Amino acid sequence: MENFEVLIQNLIQPLLSFPNELKVESLGDKEGFLTFEVKVHPSDLGRVIGKNGHIAQAIRTILYAASAKEGIKVRLNIESK
Repeated sequence: MENFEVLIQNLIQPLLSFPNELKVESLGDKEGFLTFEVKVHPSDLGRVIGKNGHIAQAIRTILYAASAKEGIKVRLNIESK
């Protein structure tokens, strides 16, 4: 679980103008999914989501591939503080 948090941080942090405000939290197992919540500075939200959600989808794809290797289902929620 900690490995997934580190992976998420490493994928998102280079995109941010305010990298110190990045928070990644595991919300635990809900409905058979391990849910992660990412909180960023409001001005960085667009950078993480990207045009038409392409960057967020790419991050989710990498996370899903890593979790499938472990046999775990994950969800990723991206929010501003």
